[in-house]
Amino acid sequence: MPRFEPKNPDYREVATATFGRQHAMRNLGISIAGIEPGEVELSMPYSYDWTQQNGFVHAGIITAGLDTACGIAAFTLMPAGSDVLTVEFKTNLLAPARGERFFFRATVVKPGRTLSVCESRAFAERDGVESLVATMTGTLMALPRREAS
Repeated sequence: MPRFEPKNPDYREVATATFGRQHAMRNLGISIAGIEPGEVELSMPYSYDWTQQNGFVHAGIITAGLDTACGIAAFTLMPAGSDVLTVEFKTNLLAPARGERFFFRATVVKPGRTLSVCESRAFAERDGVESLVATMTGTLMALPRREAS
């Protein structure tokens, strides 16, 4: 995997702060487990409140984690004063999402001035063993930072 140089030397603090402003991630108990230029790992504990009718974590919850992982990974390579917005993604659900903890790992495939392409993978950890449950390819757009309305 290529090593990327961040355009913002404060990428870690800025990306962490941006993640912290995402109330949806806080409500889902998702946190940053690791962050490097062009890479991020998010972690989420299991909650019965996020399951669908068969007891698996709902695909929408898994997709939200994958999307945010892609966004933060892309954001680590954007210049200071930028914000990030998802413009497209495709998710493949590969296995039922059941486990005690979930991880969302994303890497930038191709950074761009305006658009970046990322890939992310969701893993379920059960009895200490990880299994791949979903993948995503996403396109993220850099835009000037603005305050939430």
